[in-house]
Amino acid sequence: MPNLRLALCQTDPWVGDLARNADEVVRRTAQAVGAGAQLIAFPEMALTGYPVEDLALRGSFVEASRSALVALAARLAAEGLGGVPVVVGYLGRSDRASPRFGRPAGSPQNCAAVLHRGEVVTRFAKHHLPNYGVFDEYRWFVPGDQLPVLRLHGVDVALAICEDIWQDGGRVSAAREAGAGLLLVVNGSPYERNKDDVRLELVRRRAAEAGCPLAYVNMVGGQDELVFDGDSIVVGADGEVLGRSPQFEEHLLVLDLDLPAASSDHTDGLLLADGLHLVRRELGGEPLPAPAVPLRAAVAPRISDEAEIWAALVAGTAAYVHKNGFRSVLIGLSGGIDSALVAAIAVDAVGAENVHCVSMPSRYSSQHSRDDAAELARRTGLRFRTVSIAPMFDAYLAATELTGLAEENLQSRLRGTLLMAISNQEGHLVLAPGNKSELAVGYSTLYGDSVGAFGPVKDVYKSLIFRLARWRNEEAGRRGEPAPIPEHTIDKPPSAELRPDQVDTDSLPDYDLLDTVLSRYVEGDQGRDAIVAAGFDPALVDRVVRLVDTAEYKRRQYPPGPKISAKGFGRDRRLPITNRWHRG
Repeated sequence: MPNLRLALCQTDPWVGDLARNADEVVRRTAQAVGAGAQLIAFPEMALTGYPVEDLALRGSFVEASRSALVALAARLAAEGLGGVPVVVGYLGRSDRASPRFGRPAGSPQNCAAVLHRGEVVTRFAKHHLPNYGVFDEYRWFVPGDQLPVLRLHGVDVALAICEDIWQDGGRVSAAREAGAGLLLVVNGSPYERNKDDVRLELVRRRAAEAGCPLAYVNMVGGQDELVFDGDSIVVGADGEVLGRSPQFEEHLLVLDLDLPAASSDHTDGLLLADGLHLVRRELGGEPLPAPAVPLRAAVAPRISDEAEIWAALVAGTAAYVHKNGFRSVLIGLSGGIDSALVAAIAVDAVGAENVHCVSMPSRYSSQHSRDDAAELARRTGLRFRTVSIAPMFDAYLAATELTGLAEENLQSRLRGTLLMAISNQEGHLVLAPGNKSELAVGYSTLYGDSVGAFGPVKDVYKSLIFRLARWRNEEAGRRGEPAPIPEHTIDKPPSAELRPDQVDTDSLPDYDLLDTVLSRYVEGDQGRDAIVAAGFDPALVDRVVRLVDTAEYKRRQYPPGPKISAKGFGRDRRLPITNRWHRG
């Protein structure tokens, strides 16, 4: 069987930064060529970043992407790297009209290309366009209708893009029909909990269906709400894992593959499964035997659920801060569990020296909460100051009569105003501490604790907040470091401390119970009757459903945050604000 040394470049492209992304392709290609690679692949839209959203509708950006691709091919050749084919994703356009979709020639496409010897030798567009969850690709793109196959060193390599293997048929079936010896898939697959296991089962199943090994390269990093975890994988036709990259790290995966020799004489234009037309490109090279010592790839160990989620939150926060040109962040540190966890995430994301925290006590702030905030600062080494809002609060109350909820919310809004003022003065990016449980039921104050540019725990239920805090402290112990979060912060009953002796359970169910109902309603899309039928108290369910539905207007005004669940608020879940249907 011919041997092919394959390199999968698990990189972190920045949306819109064509020059930086091209530099990364060149740098990683040089590393792969140095490792003896004979075929190199980068993620989906690695040249433009992903997702580009409505940038795809700007003709200037499409043309800039196409020009950058041609320039990249020439640059690779000029730097002595052109002899090895490189597969790279980019933003392209269609050559023909797509009457079925009502789109003219020149419409945007999610494309990939093969660069070889200074030329763009093959271009092709994604066939299956995802239009669910966070994806809205029918808004931006028209699909492709080709199966590109590269004949290289005596092996036929079929190419596909991300969703092409998540849907049945299509390029997977066509690859088998074309007699491909390898199916190579470039991806921009966002992270969510347990998706690494789902991906592995998917590529195993698709490799069996294609009848050949499958190589899956994914990106890492963050883009607004989305986090990409890498997890690039190569499996044999029998499902054996031949190599796997770590999650949340840029990585170069290089390995030798013994592959079936090309035997098909199918010609260009042959109609294959799902209406795909075969497009074969001969790249040359004699079939090569396996080297005396074949290069085997490592299989990265899997990490725990908490470690995976923590890495996603840190990666998403770091990406948002750095890619938007900030160096430091600002957090209102109350001594409560939410702000403590956000501070610990921020320290891991941008470094303690770049994390600025402010304690803003009022007349209702307990001494133990003030002490907990100061202790967290001491343990982590972040920058900490105290600015009391009591004088401001008293001035407002002297000017107008406020009681009850209005008085409570005033304290939160004074803190939000103070944070934004410090941010404006000192140039820090404000992080909001709200969690998913609070956002779901509307327990966040507009223009108060909801202020900020990014919400690191926006998609984290309160019960999971506690789990993550305990895990991070345990992880610190495993590393021989101080536990960042004071134990008292984790153990004490949660409270907003906006009135005397206040605790969250005064107005909300126990968080474990609340989060279970919320998970069914939000992620599971179960209606009120289905949740009650599962054994939950009807009055509780009615109350939770009502709270969630009436808080939609608040969630629309909350900053973005990293998505970790199957359905986060924002891109995933789009419900009307004005809505009279309240039975789920």
